[in-house]
Amino acid sequence: MATVQVPLLEDRDAELDKSLDSLETFLELLGFCHYTWLRATVSWIAFTLLAVGLPLLSIELSRCAGCDKYEILDFELEILVFRALVAGVSLICVSRTLRKYGLRKALFVDRSHGHLAQFRKQYIRRIHVFYSLLASWFGICFLLKVARELTRVLYVHQYSWGLSAILFSSCLLSWAYSTLVFLAGCGLFYLVGNLQVIHFENYGKVLERDLDVSVYIEEHMRLTHDLSKISHRFRIFLLLEFLIVTACQFVSLLQTTVNHGIINLVNGGDFALLSIVQLVGIVLCLTAAAKISHRAQSLGSVASRWHAMVTCNSNDALGSGYLGNTENPELPRPTGSLPVNYSESDLESADLMPLSTNVELSSSASSYHKRQAFVTYVQSNTGGFTIFGWMVDRMLINTIFFIELSLVFFVLGKTVTITTR
Repeated sequence: MATVQVPLLEDRDAELDKSLDSLETFLELLGFCHYTWLRATVSWIAFTLLAVGLPLLSIELSRCAGCDKYEILDFELEILVFRALVAGVSLICVSRTLRKYGLRKALFVDRSHGHLAQFRKQYIRRIHVFYSLLASWFGICFLLKVARELTRVLYVHQYSWGLSAILFSSCLLSWAYSTLVFLAGCGLFYLVGNLQVIHFENYGKVLERDLDVSVYIEEHMRLTHDLSKISHRFRIFLLLEFLIVTACQFVSLLQTTVNHGIINLVNGGDFALLSIVQLVGIVLCLTAAAKISHRAQSLGSVASRWHAMVTCNSNDALGSGYLGNTENPELPRPTGSLPVNYSESDLESADLMPLSTNVELSSSASSYHKRQAFVTYVQSNTGGFTIFGWMVDRMLINTIFFIELSLVFFVLGKTVTITTR
């Protein structure tokens, strides 16, 4: 009996499709896939019940007289509001993007980009990184939440153990849903950034091919166009999340410093846990945005180095009357054999780009001017992830850090006083 052999290429395509389908299923379970009105309605009903209704009911049922030492109602309500806000923004922005473009186009891994087979393994690896990051950070925060709720049940136990167990489970369920929705939205943007970095890092390999300069320009235009799409689709998401997190940290610091009672793990632990979750999400978003920006900005350095090496190698080869053979040490070496120190640090993202090893380009004046025009174009159109014109890079992140630090010192200066005799 003849056996049918499935091509290896189709197996790999099926593996990538399986990874994307599992990712879409995971996002659908969290309520992000609003492809139909029915799904959107069910998603928002679940959000209203789990992120707002259930925690409100738990707060109302767990109230007790004389428990101010272990439970502060204002703290609980403010935590609920900010936790629901960041989750709601994540749900609105991500679901809108998925509904409008679909998962594959939102991640820029659809077949229309022509890079599906080339980056298949890297796509799958980055999707696995998304799951690993989400599982690790959610797991750590979940353990902290369980510890806090167990401590709270032990100190504020006023009902039967059955009702306490129900309240304990409802608190964990509502917290887990809101936290997963928020972290999944931030993680999805982190995944989009990592997938786009693959395309930027591949640009150096494009220069290795003996192509016309116009092809290099078209590829660069495609990269910058995709980057502008990412900025347009996610700028509202990043801006709103950052503003809400900043407001939450301001209120948390203000409430804990002006409170005249004792702040302990039971009554103030949720503030600390909420801050950790929000900080993780914002760091993921800013890291992805800054990484995209610096990979885009490094293309100017890559193009300049490619132009210099090709020009020098071509001139040396023409001067010696020999091209291509490097067995004689006195003859000019190919471009790729020039000593280059590669850095694994993200601070030197340009060094992560491979260099061209092609030495067969024409050394004519026309070819030189074309390459020079190409380098000028790349250096003048660096691009990057922007939020309404503001480039998200390390300089902006440093500025944000010092603004937040100034805000902290301002609140502390207004609320904390040190008396000396």
